Amino acid sequence: MPVFVVFITFTFAFYLYYKIKSYRSNKLAEKRWISAKSSIALGLFVAFFGINQLFLYHSTLTIVIGAIFIVIGLASAWAGYRAYKHFLPQVLNEMQQK
Repeated sequence: MPVFVVFITFTFAFYLYYKIKSYRSNKLAEKRWISAKSSIALGLFVAFFGINQLFLYHSTLTIVIGAIFIVIGLASAWAGYRAYKHFLPQVLNEMQQK
């Protein structure tokens, strides 16, 4: 489906953007916070890729691999979201101290 191709492209672009931004950051909490955002984007990329595979091919192997990609991607996005929520107050403190 073309919709998932757009989602895949955007999430991969966001992943690259946040990964580069994380690499260039000098503050530790901000670096981890931005890295958590890149983890969310990468997880969504993998999940959308798995969903797209389910629509493209209809074999048993594709369904199993697509389901694995969806589960791993959503788990990675959830872990990234939890890390994002964890580091957000630290980043706000870091910015107020500056």
